[in-house]
Amino acid sequence: MESPQYLLRDIPLEDRPRERMMSYGEESLSHAELLAILLRTGTRDESAVHLAARILQQVGSIRQLVDMSIEELTAIRGIGTAKAIQIKAGIELGRRIARTGREEARIVRSPKDAADFLMEQMRYLQKEHFVCLFLNTKNHIISQETLSMGSLNASIVHPREVFRAAIKCSSASVICAHNHPSGDPTPSPEDVALTRRLVEAGQLIGIEVLDHLVIGDTRFVSLKEQGLM
Repeated sequence: MESPQYLLRDIPLEDRPRERMMSYGEESLSHAELLAILLRTGTRDESAVHLAARILQQVGSIRQLVDMSIEELTAIRGIGTAKAIQIKAGIELGRRIARTGREEARIVRSPKDAADFLMEQMRYLQKEHFVCLFLNTKNHIISQETLSMGSLNASIVHPREVFRAAIKCSSASVICAHNHPSGDPTPSPEDVALTRRLVEAGQLIGIEVLDHLVIGDTRFVSLKEQGLM
């Protein structure tokens, strides 16, 4: 007969994350305790809190969870498909909350406006993501699309992918952005070359590329402000 899974109720009352949250607030909980609440149950050999602590130790930090796929999560002992989906759903909810603001935040008046819109979505990613913001004639963001996910060091995107997506949503202009997982937003020569190709293609099609942002950890560089496009 199989042993039952450890549940949160099996942990001493003073150590239960749900009860600690109710008593002291969510800010008082550790990363492992918050993750344990998402997991709900542990394994036959460990509680949800112990499982959460082991997951964080194995992946390195809470930030490493952000860009992990369901397949990568289920490769960790103790995480099945249901638990992986719960983790991914919690991360995505946090991302959506981070980018939800007043309606005015969807109007881009400066590179900083676009960077603020994207920063919390992109600063923790462990691979390069190439993202486009599509704007109407009044500089309202009407759509956002991730067009490429690259390696740790390179993100490859072709101009036709950018402008196919822009035409699909009837965009008047485009702001491109990609992250540097190192946290350093200094543009590379490849970033500059890609930007100039995009600008040239946009001029031919009639859809202006307003900027290309490189997102780091709480920092960004605008290639337009740097005179590199």
